[in-house]
Amino acid sequence: MRSLRSKCKVVVLVLLFVWVAITGLYELLKPVPSGCIMTYMYPMYIPIPTPANVSSDKYGLFLYHEGWKKIDFDEHLKKINGVPVLFIPGNGGSYKQASLFNLLPFSLLKVRSLAAESERAYQGGPLELTFYHEASVVPEKTKTKLEDLDNFVLPTQYNHKLDWFAVDLEGEHSAMDGRILEEHTEYVVYAIHRILDQYQESKEAQSKEGADVSGSLPSSVILVGHSMGGFVARAAIVHPYLRKSAVETIITLSSPHQLPPIALQPSLGHYFSQVNEKWRKGYEMQTNNIGHIISGPKLSHVVIVSVSGGIYDYQVRSKLASLDGIVPFTNGFTIGSSGMNNVWLSMEHQSILWCNQLVVQISHSLLSMVNSETGQPYPSVARRILVLTKMLQSGIPHSLNWLGNMHTSQVSIKLPIKDAARDTDPPVQDQYSCPPSVHWSDDGLEKDLYIESTTVTVLAMDGKRRWLDIKKLGSNGRGHFIFVTNLAPCSGVRLHLWPEKSKKSLLGELPVSRTIEVTSKMVHIPAGPAPRQIEPGSQTEQAPPSAFLQLTPEELHGFRFLTISVAPHPTVSGRPPPAASMAVGQFFNPEEGERKFSAAMLLRSSYVQEEMLLKEDHPLAFNLSFSISLGLLPTILSLKTTGCGIKSTAEQTGDDEQSRFCKLRCFPPVALAWDSVSGLHVIPNMYTETITVDSSPAMFDSTSRFCLSYSSQVNLSSSSKKKDKMITGFMIAAVFFALMRQARAWELDASLPSILSALEFNLRMPLPFLIFAVLPVFVSLPVLLLTRQHVPPIASYISLSVLCYLVANGSVMILILSSQLILYAAATIHVYIKKSWLAWEDNFQIAFLNQIFRFTSIFYSLKIVQILRGSPNFVVAFVAIPLVCFVHPALGLIVLLISHAFQCHAALCSFLTASLRSHAQRREFSGSGTNCKPFLLSKCGTNDDFDSLLPVDEISPTSPNTVKSFGDSQLEFFNYQHSILILHLLATLMFLPSLVAWLQRIGMGQSFPWLIDSVLCMGVILHGLCGSRPDVNCIYLPLQGSHGREVGFGLVYFLAGYFTFLNTLVSTPYRAFYAMAAIGTISCILKIIDKRNRERGDIHSRSRRRHSHKH
Repeated sequence: MRSLRSKCKVVVLVLLFVWVAITGLYELLKPVPSGCIMTYMYPMYIPIPTPANVSSDKYGLFLYHEGWKKIDFDEHLKKINGVPVLFIPGNGGSYKQASLFNLLPFSLLKVRSLAAESERAYQGGPLELTFYHEASVVPEKTKTKLEDLDNFVLPTQYNHKLDWFAVDLEGEHSAMDGRILEEHTEYVVYAIHRILDQYQESKEAQSKEGADVSGSLPSSVILVGHSMGGFVARAAIVHPYLRKSAVETIITLSSPHQLPPIALQPSLGHYFSQVNEKWRKGYEMQTNNIGHIISGPKLSHVVIVSVSGGIYDYQVRSKLASLDGIVPFTNGFTIGSSGMNNVWLSMEHQSILWCNQLVVQISHSLLSMVNSETGQPYPSVARRILVLTKMLQSGIPHSLNWLGNMHTSQVSIKLPIKDAARDTDPPVQDQYSCPPSVHWSDDGLEKDLYIESTTVTVLAMDGKRRWLDIKKLGSNGRGHFIFVTNLAPCSGVRLHLWPEKSKKSLLGELPVSRTIEVTSKMVHIPAGPAPRQIEPGSQTEQAPPSAFLQLTPEELHGFRFLTISVAPHPTVSGRPPPAASMAVGQFFNPEEGERKFSAAMLLRSSYVQEEMLLKEDHPLAFNLSFSISLGLLPTILSLKTTGCGIKSTAEQTGDDEQSRFCKLRCFPPVALAWDSVSGLHVIPNMYTETITVDSSPAMFDSTSRFCLSYSSQVNLSSSSKKKDKMITGFMIAAVFFALMRQARAWELDASLPSILSALEFNLRMPLPFLIFAVLPVFVSLPVLLLTRQHVPPIASYISLSVLCYLVANGSVMILILSSQLILYAAATIHVYIKKSWLAWEDNFQIAFLNQIFRFTSIFYSLKIVQILRGSPNFVVAFVAIPLVCFVHPALGLIVLLISHAFQCHAALCSFLTASLRSHAQRREFSGSGTNCKPFLLSKCGTNDDFDSLLPVDEISPTSPNTVKSFGDSQLEFFNYQHSILILHLLATLMFLPSLVAWLQRIGMGQSFPWLIDSVLCMGVILHGLCGSRPDVNCIYLPLQGSHGREVGFGLVYFLAGYFTFLNTLVSTPYRAFYAMAAIGTISCILKIIDKRNRERGDIHSRSRRRHSHKH
């Protein structure tokens, strides 16, 4: 029964892994809606000449020029006078691979798109001025300059253009190898210096020709990097050879900052950690040994913005692109493309390279940073941050107060309502008034309307002013007010707060000094195109909302009335204007619109759709809180309007007809998602009723909040969309735990189990499962609580970690079964061929071949060959270690794997041969009726065919004092060697991406591997050579247990498994190499000690196992 349950458990885990793999592959390959507009351009690339004393044949630097006419490159370089911007491509990016637009690699498309749109933006001027509330974050240390920043306005025209440069990095895979990443960084540093020198050379050349040269030379270069190019830009900033203040602004697009996207190579993870640590220290005060301040922060002048792709970017998730913990809020921020002004789209990792909406916004942001007087970016960090914030960020988080925990001193969004009861106060100059240049027609508003209900609806631009009594309508806990509209602020609608009612027109002078306007406090949200009107005056669908305004009780305090004034609109052919313009306002209680979903409900919704019906008078703002992390289980929200005030069933002629009526009367919903790590995500319901909540928020950091508006029905379901790269680390941890089980069995003088049996035993309930799957997660909690800003949701953290560990066990089992199938097939064929060969010795042709083989055996009789055959470990070390140190670590690990495979093959062949011999002997003696005891089979008779297949000293291995046969010993040795093979196979697979990148660089100039990679892989090789036999593990460590017993070597594997498990939880699986190297070092030391003790004749140093085995 136990065996059946074990097999069922293995089958379930294998099926779980297959299901996860197929689901993940489907999610990666299926097409996703983009919504992006392609950017078109006419590119031309001008090579930047390299000085004679510099050798840079490998990489190149080019200047982009927009236009199809042929130009003189030298003359064009002499006239460059714009702001230098350097684009750095990402992994595999190169612009010299093709010339056709549809064949160009994506990194070139990006620099082409940005450069082309920057040229168009420079010629066309800034974006159209709007009167929505803008995001404005002012660092605390710049409070003394607050007034200056408040008076700052974006430029109304661009006086200086951008000069776009790009580096050609030959399409190398920088995401796979740390050495390549370092070389790219060094070249980017050179490119920065070369660009600045080129401007100096161009100015000198113009002076020699007598041209009038005015303006200052650029002192810094703006860096724009895509994918790994963004990290290369950050690495260049902290490079020791970079000139001071040569770079002050960085824009990264879908770039990993926290960790490498493929965190498998130790040197790659180490390089990321090294660069991030330098950045953290770069924003700290520089002190000497006694604590005295020497200088200010080295990176205080650097501003960086990280743009993530959102839910559709499967390669670089928002957590990896976050600058949290690396850059302080005073010098940078992270923003998702779905929360960026005028973009509002989530996009794939490559789509962000050419998406026109994003390219246009980035281009205008860079141009707005240029000081019109100096022609260079603003030197003030606060001003550059302010420009980027206004251009890129939305005012939604500020308006909804979602920045509560962020350490920012925001420009005040509270209304100036102090001393509201005093009539003698001077007029209030609030920041949310419409400018005087915006005015309506002279006939003013037609008449006032007095609203008696908590909800007010505007169906047309009727030129009326609606009065709402705040004291009356805002009672019974409904003290919050929200206003949603598709009318433009100032030109379409205006809102005012009044301390008392006034009969004077809004267009005249305000009669009361305390009356203030809050129109420009409206926040812009994405809106699709307005529905087309079929005929004049006909009923059309409502245009999506484009703005909303929310006022809290604190902001309404001191005021009695709220007015909503709608601009007049002329009628069409004497008919009323079409109902395509709409606004809805409501006093509401936020608690009535809050819904919290438990982890159990979300998991249950994966199979049974959860439905939530809202009443007709539900709050416009609906807040949904999820108690489970969405890193692995994103939530899909299906929003559908079902009622829309149609109360009589007679009016309902069908679902299609009702849906049409609902679209005529109701706004389509919009979801606003906020996460503390990835920020704002705006999901407009423009083309579908399904809204997919972003799965990019940090896996174990926080819950997400959502504000859903204007819906009547919400259906929720969860789906598994993406599995983290933690699976590889958990696989190694599972193998370590299996090796621990095998080592412990050897120490207890028990039968050594196979790795598959050990894995299954470690998952048994309750104790083994709790120790190896659950307890490590609890052990990691104190570390996470101390090192992270946000407390992770415990239930989600534990459940998802255990789920990933189970999936990793399933993947290891597939690897084990596949390798066993190959090894058993090879051993069976080998034994069959060898047995057949012996049976055919009397054949003439076989005898002739035997003579040839005997002649070639002279080679094997050579002394050096005999020495090498007697020391296979020496041969492996002699070949593998030089490869690891001087060529590539993966090649040395492959040699080690081949050695493991041969040892497994030899042990398995011996086991099969011994099993066949034992089976043949039993059949022979059972047929003859001879009464022979099992342990005396060798004395009762032999089988010459099988004896010749075994070593001479193993033909009669059993004796009355021997507990286990030779076949059993060989099977145990195969089981242990197979475990080592699987462990080192996983180590080799972790270096496989780096090997692919290395093979691409063959013939382009190679460099030695990183020292940390070579050292760690040498430790792995020592483990394979010194710890590949179970008898080494019988040497006990000199540690005393709690009961006075010595602790065995199995403890080392146990600690290694926990170390790997914990590091995998923090997304650093490459640190598993540290554990493997440590085990290899310990095994080597123990083997040396054992050898010396044996030479001294110390019998106590020998194997503690009570029975002997012949191997």
